[in-house]
Formats: sequence, C-alpha cells, structure tokens
Amino acid sequence: MWIWLVLLYGILKGLREVAKKKSLEKSSVIEVLFFYTLIGFIMVIPGAFHMGAMPIPYYFYIAVKSFVIFIAWICSFKAIKKLPISVYGIFDLSRVLFATLLGVFVLGETLGVYQLAGLILVCVGLLLLRIRPWKREKTEEEKTEICFILLAFASCLLNAVSGLLDKILMKEINSSQLQFWYMLYLVLFYLVYLLLSKTKVNIKATLQNYWIWILSLMFVIGDKALFVANGMPESRITVMTLIKQSGCIISILAGKFIFKEKGIRHKILCAAIIIAGIVISVMD
Repeated sequence: MWIWLVLLYGILKGLREVAKKKSLEKSSVIEVLFFYTLIGFIMVIPGAFHMGAMPIPYYFYIAVKSFVIFIAWICSFKAIKKLPISVYGIFDLSRVLFATLLGVFVLGETLGVYQLAGLILVCVGLLLLRIRPWKREKTEEEKTEICFILLAFASCLLNAVSGLLDKILMKEINSSQLQFWYMLYLVLFYLVYLLLSKTKVNIKATLQNYWIWILSLMFVIGDKALFVANGMPESRITVMTLIKQSGCIISILAGKFIFKEKGIRHKILCAAIIIAGIVISVMD
C-alpha cells in the first residue's frame, strides 16, 4: 500500500509543477503561495478532529519544518516561473543528492560503492543538462539563468531537509496532526511575509486563477498520501526516494506537449542518467 501512496505522490508532484507554471502566468509568486497554502489549509480543516494533542516540543519541530518549506517554496516558485518546466523537473531530482549528503553528514550514514556510483551518475546527468546541443549561442536570458538554477538547487536542499524531518516526526505523531499544523504554520508565515513586505495582492483576480485551486487540491492529496506512507513501519525511505522521481517524467512531457519546449530528447537522456544513478544508489 505504501508504494502506491508514494507513486500517487510522485504523479501529483509532476502535475503540480504544471499547475505552478500555469498559475504564475496570471498571478505573482507571493499571491500564488499565500492563497495556495490558505486554500490547502481550509481543505484539511475537516480532518482536524484527528489532530489530537501533541507533546509541546513537536509544535516547535513542525514550525521548523514549515519554515524550511516556506523558504523552499519561495525559491522553487521563483525558479519555475523563469526556467523551462522540463529543466526544472530534472534539476528537482537533485534533492536525492542532497538527501544522501544529509544522511552522511547529519545521521552519520556511510556510502557504499553503489551509493558513490549513483551519486556520480546524478552529478553527470545534472552537468549534462547544462549542455544544450540545440542551441549554438547563449542568449542574455540564458546567461542569467544560473541565478534561477541556484534557487532550484536551494529549494531541493531545503526539501531534502523537510523530507528528513517528515520521517523523524512521523515516528511519534499521525499524518493528520502533521498536515494540519504544518499547513497552519505555512499560512501564518506567508501572511507575515505579506504584511512585512507590504506586498499588494489582487484578491479577486487571484481567487479567479483556477490553477491555484487545482494546485491546492493536488498538494493536499499528495502530501496526505506521503505522510501516511511515511507513517507505515514497513516503508523504506530509499525506495520512496526513487518512486517519488516519477514526477520528473510528467514535467518533461508537459514541457514538450503543453509548453512546446525544445531539446526534449536531450533532457530525457539527462533524466535517464540521473534516475539510473538513483536506482544504483538504492541497491544493496
């Protein structure tokens, strides 16, 4: 069951990238983020009676996780607004690299031959992505693209931290508790950001942006599936990490058929190399 739940998360994750890109065509980054999280929080309120009481420290731990995601989403939404969705989807695979490094430096895990070989392939695939055979000269836009790539990498690192926290938190609390408080904190963080930055928000136009509603629905369903899977004792984080990458394929296909992006074959090759590295890294 947990494998199917993680697969559902992976598919919805890929579709969410499409919804993010579409929603940002009509609204600003902060408008999408605030209403996206607010609508998502309202959707989880009906299940709030399952949240129960938690030990006091866990309110703080979840707040830390939410703040990590608060920063991660600002980085990722700014990146996906400017980068081709297929490119962003492949760079998003780098969170596997960061998750592995966190395991080594934070949890004291050791890397075997398979893990080292897998990480090398992941790095090779990411580096090859910067080589674009269909373009002869770099435009000014491409020269500044490095800033948004760095934002994408920052988002991946922070998402890897969040994933690590999920696995730790789900040992002591249930999925309803984590999702409710996590969403509540996110709404509060984005509200404070709006107030402090004095950002002007077009409420009517943003609420009419139906991509935000679709994005919120997929977010709630996907995260619920992932939290439940994390809470199952038999779930394996290495296998989960691999299955979650299924969203990358959807991002690449969306780039081809929805956003009419070029160089899809090259991007599929890069993604294949990275996914091969992930498969090797989870081998015993």
